[in-house]
Amino acid sequence: EVQLQASGGGLVQAGGSLRLSCLASGFTFDENAIGWFRQVPGKEREGVSCISSSDGSTVYTDSVVGRFTISKDNAKNTVYLQMNSLKPEDTAVYYCAVDLENLGDCPIYYYGVDYWGKGTQVTVSS
Repeated sequence: EVQLQASGGGLVQAGGSLRLSCLASGFTFDENAIGWFRQVPGKEREGVSCISSSDGSTVYTDSVVGRFTISKDNAKNTVYLQMNSLKPEDTAVYYCAVDLENLGDCPIYYYGVDYWGKGTQVTVSS
């Protein structure tokens, strides 16, 4: 059974930092890219970042470039999203996801996701 367990969300002041974790199981972790998405009520789920399985290359949405860093630990089957210099507009529920048919490449698109983790709430106060 494929499982993605996201954690690490919370309440932080603008300018602060959080690190999200996504623990994966039930599939070959080091052969699949993992992505982070976020969603605000009333808006579409947005792709935030992705890390490929082949060479660890990364992709970021423009609004987080220079502030967020995605990484992975294959030994722990875990992907991390380090979020620095947080802004109120980063407030959202964050989800990790996998597309098992994407050949381990990024980006992962919303419509291609096979499995979603349970979201973790990130709230940035001004």
